This record gives sequence, C-alpha cells and structure tokens, in this order.
Amino acid sequence: MKTHARIAMAIVALGATALPAAVQANAPCGGDFSAWRKGMVAEARAAGIGEKGLQALASGQIDPSVLRRDRAQGVFTLDFVTFARRLISQNRMDIGRSKLKTYAATFKRAKAEYGVAPEVITAFWGLETDFGGYQGDFNTLNAITTLAHDCRRPELFRPQLLALARLIDLGVVPRDITGAWAGEIGQVQVLPEDYLTKGRDGDGDGRISLKTSAPDAIMTAANFLQSLGWRANEPWLIEVSVPAEMDWYDSGIHRELPASEWQKRGVRARNGSLPASDGVHLLLPMGRKGPAFLAYPNFRVFLEWNQSLTYVTTAAYFATRLGGAPIFDPGNPEPGLDQPQTKALQKKLAAKGYDVGKIDGILGAGTRDAVRSEQKRLGLPADGWPTSRLLNAL
Repeated sequence: MKTHARIAMAIVALGATALPAAVQANAPCGGDFSAWRKGMVAEARAAGIGEKGLQALASGQIDPSVLRRDRAQGVFTLDFVTFARRLISQNRMDIGRSKLKTYAATFKRAKAEYGVAPEVITAFWGLETDFGGYQGDFNTLNAITTLAHDCRRPELFRPQLLALARLIDLGVVPRDITGAWAGEIGQVQVLPEDYLTKGRDGDGDGRISLKTSAPDAIMTAANFLQSLGWRANEPWLIEVSVPAEMDWYDSGIHRELPASEWQKRGVRARNGSLPASDGVHLLLPMGRKGPAFLAYPNFRVFLEWNQSLTYVTTAAYFATRLGGAPIFDPGNPEPGLDQPQTKALQKKLAAKGYDVGKIDGILGAGTRDAVRSEQKRLGLPADGWPTSRLLNAL
C-alpha cells in the first residue's frame, strides 16, 4: 500500500473515533495566551496527537485581523435581491455550468454514493471560493488558534484546533496551510474536523487534497452534505408566487406546513408544479411583495452549512439556476431599513424582551421572528420584513 493511501485510510479511521472531550480546565478561553496554549498542547497530547502536531500547536499565534473579521461581517447587511445579484454573476453561472460538464463523471459518482445533486455542490463551490480560485490567505493554524482562544465561540473552535493538529501530524496538510479567516480549508471550505472525518479521495491518488483536487473537493462536499441529512432525489428550493392576502405570520423558517397546505392558501410554483412534501417553509426574504420561495426539507442542510438566511437562500437559488431554473422575480418589495435603522429597531425589540442577539444591524433569524411578532401585535402584515412603518410604530 502506498504511503499516501495509508494516510488517507488513517484520516477516516482516526476521524471515526474523533477526538476525546477536551479537558476544559487545561485551557480556559481568554486570559494569558501562553498558559492557554500550553493547556491546548496538553489536551492534544492526551488525545494521542504526535509530536509533529504538538509542535505545530505550540507555535500558533494570535492574529488580530481574524478577530476584526469575526466582529464585522458587513456583507450580510445586504438585502436578498442585492446580495444574490452581486454573488450570482453571469460569469459565475457560465463557469459553474462548465464545471458541471468537466467533472460530470465525478458528480455522477458523488450523486450515486451520497445522493447529493451536482448543482448543489457546484453552487457552494462557486460561492465559497470561486471554484477554487480564491481559497483565502489566512494562516489556518493562527486563525483557529485565535478563535479558539477568544471567548466568543471557543466550543466551536477548540475541537477544530485539535483536528488541525491531527491533520498536520498525519502529514495530510502542511503546518503553514492557508485558508479562510474562520479556519475553513480548500475549494469547498470545510473546517479541519470535517476534513478529518468527511474527507474523501475523489481522484484516486491516495491523497485527500481539498485545496488542489477538484474531485476530492466534490466527493468531500457530497459526503459532508449527506452527513447533514441530505435527502436524495428531493427538491431544496422552488420559486413561487403568493396571493395578495394570506396569513403572513406562518411564513419564515419558524413555521413548516405540507406543500399541499401552502397550495390551499394560494401559493403556486412560478414554473411547473409543487412536489408533495411535509415540512415546507414559505420564505419571503424581502416580505410579501418581494421574491418568494418554498424551502423543502433539504433546505435545512444549507442552514447547517451556513447560518445566514440570506446567504443560504442565495446558495440554494444559485443551485436551482444551475439546474435550469429561470432568474427569480424580484417583485416590488417595500423599502427596507438600512443598517443604522436596523440597529435602532433591534434596540427597541430587545427593550421589549425579544432575543435578537447582537445589536449589529443584520437581519438574522431572531430579529425576523421578533419583527413578525410585533407586526402581528400591531395589526401589520406579519411577513418578517421590517420597514420604517414598523420602526415608527415602535
């Protein structure tokens, strides 16, 4: 057996056993960095990571630019129409269609083994890295070290740091590997723990090279999406038209109904028909007068990949376009709020006891839910889209 083949098998074997629970007392978040790092090295040693990985872990540094990026994700303040039009350019559509043809055999194998539609993988591939063209230039070890030491999300990044040390120890990735600011690696941007447990050799060379091998990236993405609950041969997003009047409070990711119930309420597929299914959400990303979609159970997998509803709706829509769907109808939505106005709204909602998360001007799930509740209370159409009318009423 070739050395690289043994390494690929070792990834799967070690990934299956994962990493033991970290001894949190060894390295509490924040505080003295040197002491924290020593604690992480001790945890890694207890997890059975070898000297090569331990030495890498002991060299990790804080990168202030990572913290700045973590605190300021301004792109998610854009509304859906603006965001989708910016990300889904004609050039990106053309390249995506070309990739589907170039790697048709790999996509066919990925669908046969994992059930994931080729256009879904391609959409993530295009949006995450422009099909591998830009994978990020942050030092991954330093980025994850920074986020694991920081107290905002240590429970997410501590296991990623140990997984990265494991990958380095096995020789799967180099110590100076680079990627996104939040630690994702490769053409489809997976975190080290997913690299370790979901990585697949798609080109048969005995390596799992997510930065350089498109077939490896495709097969890994398919495996990852299946692990999140992807259901084979089922839709994920269908554009619809909605009636002028209905109970808008039931729209949004918080409420699911059978597709047949949405049809009874006047929701219609913009093209073709609506497949039967339970657990379907009506998405109105810019309110009842804007674009409208029915999100099927597979849409939840998109939300597992990324928590931004605007981003995942864009990714899911992009996948439908790659599959032949037409450009969405933007409708005529009411003017929304800018970032300062959204912050003001969040403050008012928080003062009323709603959990809107950070006051950041980003229209997240918590803010949308609160908006919907207040719209209903005030007798406004409860479609979750905040306007100046709502802000003034509060």
